[in-house]
Amino acid sequence: MPEATSNYQVKLSRLFKILIACVVLVSCASHSPAPVYDKSRSFANRPKTHIVAPGDTMFSIAWRYGLKYEELAKYNKISPPYIIRPSQVIRLDMVGGAASPVQTQSGGKSVVTNSKLSGPAKTPTSTNKNSVIRKENKTTTVGQSNKNSTVWGAPQWRWPAKGSLISSFQGNNGLNKGIDLGGKLGEPVLAAAAGQVVYSGSGLRGYGKLLIVKHNEVFLSAYAHNDRLLVKEGDFVKAGQIIADMGSSGTDRVKLHFEIRRDGTPVDPLKYLPRR
Repeated sequence: MPEATSNYQVKLSRLFKILIACVVLVSCASHSPAPVYDKSRSFANRPKTHIVAPGDTMFSIAWRYGLKYEELAKYNKISPPYIIRPSQVIRLDMVGGAASPVQTQSGGKSVVTNSKLSGPAKTPTSTNKNSVIRKENKTTTVGQSNKNSTVWGAPQWRWPAKGSLISSFQGNNGLNKGIDLGGKLGEPVLAAAAGQVVYSGSGLRGYGKLLIVKHNEVFLSAYAHNDRLLVKEGDFVKAGQIIADMGSSGTDRVKLHFEIRRDGTPVDPLKYLPRR
């Protein structure tokens, strides 16, 4: 009889352990899964706001964070010619465009909102006649004279320098969002396609002396680490025109860092440049 009692207790103990395991599994399954966020255009690593510094333009800010300048301006309710001023706050909490749905959390549940409907309050603009707006904070837009060249589709690309390829494109989330071409100090940097210079300066960290050229409403190209910039914002350039001297500004060796962006997103320049 004592032996039968002992076996019963062992079975009861095993049953009790099985019940505890089932309770734990059910408890874990009852929790809501973690919300999935759209990490396109490095949204996860992007700050929520940007404070405008002297020399910033809508083009340079959008370039810095991998956004399309028109969408960024629209999201912040800034109209052409996109005049911004130092210390102005630019909101960056948009996912792939101002009209894209953004997923947030509320009470432990994911809620989808539309940033087009719940966008930021209108950015205040200065109405004081005595206020001074810096010239470099006015984003240059393509004028009527360049209308014929501002068309959808890829421009007729050409190589921006004669040097050999020393670093390849590593993807939108990689360390190199373009290609690097070697060369000697002072060698010419050429416009890869016809367009208008929309940024000329050294305000973007890691790019040194930088030029950004707008080719149409889709494509932009950038030329970084120059020693000398030979064109200014607003200038129209022809394909193959010398626009800078190669240098080592913002880097450790003489080279040209070249990028192409389509709708604000970095793309592999080698897929657009002609085969050598």
